[in-house]
Amino acid sequence: MTLSLSDPTWYPIASSEDLPFRHVYQGQLLGRELAVWRADDGNVNVWENRCLHRGVRLSIGINEGGELKCQYHGWRYANRSAGCTYIPAHPADAPARRIQNRTYPVREAYGLIWSAANDQQAFRPFAGAEGHDWFALRPVPVNAAPEDVLAALGGLAPDDQPADLLPGLAVRFGGIYYFVQPVDAGRAVIRGLLREQPVDAVATLRHYNELLSKLRDRLERSAARKPAPEPLQPAYDKVSADLATMPDIAIPKGNTITVMVKRKWVSADGVIGFELAGRDGHLPTFQPGAHIDLHLPNGMTRQYSITNGPGELMSYIIGVKQESASKGGSKVLVETVREGDLLSISEPRNNFPLRRDAIRTVLIAGGIGITPLLSMARFLDKSALPYELHYFTRAGETVAFRSELEALHGKVIFHTGLPRAEIGTAIATALGQWSMAQHVYVCGPGPMLETVRDTAAAQGWPDESIHFEYFKNDKIIDNSSAFDVELARSAMTLHVPSGKSIMEVMREAGLTVPSSCEQGACGTCLTTVIEGEVDHQDVYLNDSEKRANSCMMTCVSRAKSARLVLDI
Repeated sequence: MTLSLSDPTWYPIASSEDLPFRHVYQGQLLGRELAVWRADDGNVNVWENRCLHRGVRLSIGINEGGELKCQYHGWRYANRSAGCTYIPAHPADAPARRIQNRTYPVREAYGLIWSAANDQQAFRPFAGAEGHDWFALRPVPVNAAPEDVLAALGGLAPDDQPADLLPGLAVRFGGIYYFVQPVDAGRAVIRGLLREQPVDAVATLRHYNELLSKLRDRLERSAARKPAPEPLQPAYDKVSADLATMPDIAIPKGNTITVMVKRKWVSADGVIGFELAGRDGHLPTFQPGAHIDLHLPNGMTRQYSITNGPGELMSYIIGVKQESASKGGSKVLVETVREGDLLSISEPRNNFPLRRDAIRTVLIAGGIGITPLLSMARFLDKSALPYELHYFTRAGETVAFRSELEALHGKVIFHTGLPRAEIGTAIATALGQWSMAQHVYVCGPGPMLETVRDTAAAQGWPDESIHFEYFKNDKIIDNSSAFDVELARSAMTLHVPSGKSIMEVMREAGLTVPSSCEQGACGTCLTTVIEGEVDHQDVYLNDSEKRANSCMMTCVSRAKSARLVLDI
């Protein structure tokens, strides 16, 4: 048998007992090193054993339950997808979606963890696998060629029970099954299974360990007299150093994912929860604060924040507020969409990223604004990072996602039915005076966001420590001006008349312009300004960013000068 790096055969690479709580196991298969770890939800991950940043082994990383953290520079990767969720060197940016480690197929069965070089071949139980209470023997590593190990195992069969070779590197006789894990061309691991649980487990383990140790010694003496085989040489994809610099928030509108409404329930008075499940495996990686575009049956598109915790990728959970004055968004979701229906969503994107380098994080939510902050609290919770969550609701309003909030270990404070004057006092108390490495995140109705921002500024909080997300832009947009816009990279000059936005004019000129809310709230159309004075009319940029005049939202903002030069 000749080993191949692309061999689709499933081999055991670990025992279930090798994956205790919050542990990372170093596996090996066909010349590759593997990081094998069980998340808190029970899912087993098998990844290429290297951080994409500097190649440090992830098997010495920290299993945080929903993410795996590299020990060197702290990059974090999500359970299931292996997508990067946080880069400490760029704490204010959500990592680009294309930063994703290589994953390998995995199954847990019969007390063993199985994997393969690729998923071209479905996992199938070996002959006689079903209907037994399997007992795994201690693995025995052998410095010998896997095919020689298999031949030697066949020689252990008694005369009255001839060995039966199974597909792959496996053999059985009687109630004993031996599997050879091909570590490399000249190395292997023997993994054995007994069909029934022994009466004396310790004595049984000792017996087979002695038997297989003697076999190993014979095989290694024989291998030492042979020429050493050439090791397998797996190829590793290089990662560009610029991957971490900026999030790629622009997503073409045609790229959608079909999800099924797995569950729909009343989370609170006026708030409906929806669980949107992937139809084939897990959904894409997201970071706390991320949202999705939800394409509705009536043709409308609305944005909803993901409330999930780290590594929860089998479905996304969103909260939808019932609006009496709805233009058809929440109305169609609440009244028309049912469990079992199929919907289309965008990949997650994040314009409200969470820093995880703060010594104190304050989360302030108003009403349905709890949704992105619930996700943030869950991530901070899993990493045992300090935070306070203040949730403001009106009198008579019930708390959305109460059970999820009560399951958190951090400081969660509910403020219900406070008079307007007391809300400001409560916010001021929650914030306190700013000191280095403190950050506040706020989401909710516009007036509440303005109160938090004004109060924080009055108490010494700098703009870069105040993070906010508006649901919508309530400002009246003044589109009466007319001006020219020069697109530096496209070598085009366009005239923007009154009544039209820069975005509309660029689209009329044939340019593809990424957008989402198109009201200056989401940040998707953020564009660098090279020259000219901007008339900012968005609610995405903070005051410092607006004064800097270095970027703008092309969907609502305009020019105060006669001409703008944009990096488009």
